[in-house]
Amino acid sequence: MEFIETPFSGLWIIKHNQLVDQRGYFSRTFCQNEFKQIDFNKKIVQINQSYNTEQGTIRGLHFQMPPFSEYKLIRCIQGSVFDVAVDLRKSSPTFLQYFSVELTSNNMLSILIPEGFAHGFQTLEANSILLYHHTEFYTPGYDTGIRYDDPRLQIAWPLHPKNISPRDLSHHFIEPNFNGL
Repeated sequence: MEFIETPFSGLWIIKHNQLVDQRGYFSRTFCQNEFKQIDFNKKIVQINQSYNTEQGTIRGLHFQMPPFSEYKLIRCIQGSVFDVAVDLRKSSPTFLQYFSVELTSNNMLSILIPEGFAHGFQTLEANSILLYHHTEFYTPGYDTGIRYDDPRLQIAWPLHPKNISPRDLSHHFIEPNFNGL
């Protein structure tokens, strides 16, 4: 694995190496010992998968409130997505800025999103599948989000947004006096 630092503290891109032979390839997607290189010592407690039928679908921007804030390790295992992480940490120099990366089933990239970030994505292909590893259990009442089209964030979604859930549409814009998490 290769860990690629981003301008956002604690946010990493992971490039997965492939061992290729006549059968195809083998790739390690997580190794606790290797993740110690970037001081990631959290325990993965939940793994989720999302399947998205339509190109242009947006999910997010989601996060859990303290004390159930979580790291997310995300990888696209079919299709491709424009993946977005928004820094909501009040003490961060990148507060209310976003980072984006294209995750595809071919580019062998994952993103490790630390606590204090909101996460969302837009499908660039129909039938895209994402795999999420979480360091906290889903905790009803602590899960929330912000609008994908919040004017303060100015996220440049590559496609016209569509197929957005009623729950995601019900999220509010960031309050003008929002001080972060």
